[in-house]
Amino acid sequence: MKKTSTAYILFFVAIFGIAGLHRFYTGKIGTGVIYLFTFGLFGIGLLYDLFTIPSQVKTYNALRNASHHQQVVVNVVNNNTVN
Repeated sequence: MKKTSTAYILFFVAIFGIAGLHRFYTGKIGTGVIYLFTFGLFGIGLLYDLFTIPSQVKTYNALRNASHHQQVVVNVVNNNTVN
C-alpha cells in the first residue's frame, strides 16, 4: 500500500530540482519522466498534483488491490453421453 504522506514528501523534493518522483511512486512512469525533464510541466503539473496526490494514491492502491483479488471462473462442459 502506498501512502499519501510519502507521495507528498517526494513531491516536495521538486524544490531541489528533481520533479516527478511522486509520479513514479504512484506508478505513472511516463508522466514521471516528462516531469523530470520539464520541471513538472513548467510548474503547472506540480501545482495540479499538489491537490490531486491523495486521489492518485487512492487510485493506485485500488487498482493494485483489484489486480491481487481477481477470481477466475472456469466452466467445464461434459459432452460425454452414455447410451
